[in-house]
Amino acid sequence: MSKITEVKARQVLDCKGRPVAEVDVVTESGFLGRAGASTGSSVGANESFVLRDGDPGVYGGMSVYKAIANIREVLAPAILGMDVQDQEAIDRKMIALDGTRYKTNLGGNAIYAVSVAVAKAAAAENHLPIYRNLADGPIPYLMSPSSNVINGGTYYGKTQAFQEFMILPHGVDTVEESVRMIVETFYHLGDLVQKYNGGKPAMGNYSGWGAPSDDPFEVMDLIARAVDDLGFTGHMAYALDCASSEYYDEEKGLYRWRGDYVDRDFIIGQLAGLAERYPIAFIEDALWEEDFEGFALASRKVNTVIVGDDFLCTSLDRAEKAVEMGAARGMIFKPNQAGTLTEAIETARYMMDKGLLVIPSGRAGGTLDSPEKEIAVALGAWVTKTGAPRSGSRTNGFNFLLRVSEELGVKQTNIMELPIFAHLKH
Repeated sequence: MSKITEVKARQVLDCKGRPVAEVDVVTESGFLGRAGASTGSSVGANESFVLRDGDPGVYGGMSVYKAIANIREVLAPAILGMDVQDQEAIDRKMIALDGTRYKTNLGGNAIYAVSVAVAKAAAAENHLPIYRNLADGPIPYLMSPSSNVINGGTYYGKTQAFQEFMILPHGVDTVEESVRMIVETFYHLGDLVQKYNGGKPAMGNYSGWGAPSDDPFEVMDLIARAVDDLGFTGHMAYALDCASSEYYDEEKGLYRWRGDYVDRDFIIGQLAGLAERYPIAFIEDALWEEDFEGFALASRKVNTVIVGDDFLCTSLDRAEKAVEMGAARGMIFKPNQAGTLTEAIETARYMMDKGLLVIPSGRAGGTLDSPEKEIAVALGAWVTKTGAPRSGSRTNGFNFLLRVSEELGVKQTNIMELPIFAHLKH
């Protein structure tokens, strides 16, 4: 047993300059675990609550001093003296102290920062990185990287509804080779976007290229052309993050689409057409986050793996409901959505035990020390989202994979050998 002897909290900034809570956990042996509480730009309604101060005169209301006070006055006294290696007991105590489904009393950001700091302190005590400390045994392979290359939003006077268009190399043994293919494709694609527009390509909201068209088929054609020009066609799959809740109008019950409104059958039809034309490995958040029936319909009609981000929010009860309904065969893994590492890992293991897809992803503009990829390596995830290959917060994910690949000396996943991706062979 190694007792927690000190818990400190402070306000720092994330990669978008937004205030976040950061926590230090110190053990009696003097080992330190430090973690910040990432949050996203696109936030699902069912994520654990991010407690902010709401004072418009301080950081535009984004400061987190209330969360920090809760760490210092409530959470820290409760976990002092507890065994740093007993992650579940610590997390369960914090969950009980808050007492709400979404951690609205103390703040999911307050609880999460402590949870991750505990995990890092425990790993430091054992002289191990988190992925080795959490793994049940030897790590036999490393997950394959996928990368967003074109971002939705409004550029060049056109609005692309889908949030991210991604590429996923396959049929190569090493992460180093996958990263090379991603980077070369990304920058060649920038040249094609420039030719398509006749001007300098815009940088997208998520560091990819700004979408040059409001038609997803035109966007995919451009990406496929870049892949083909480089000779990667036989070794590249694709993926989409629709982030459909972002363009769904709840009052109308319709989706905003190219200057008009369309229903879910239209969106499903678009996705089915894209999956018929291109080898799409997975589609994220195909529909509005509360449309379980629609997700089930999309899972039946679209020849790909439908996964949930805002739809599932790394939440066990939502994951169980979606799996039982046939509404999702995968999940984006963002531990801060759950609020503690214990809950996030429990949800990931539920999905993986059923042979379903778990894809770790950082938050847009989150903290550099966000642990989702380390945890996913320990759990044996097959695929990860790394972001576009530019800006420090996103290249950080690529560099993590390259370093871990060297340390472990293992091959990356070959997605074509996984039953979950059998549709890519047809």
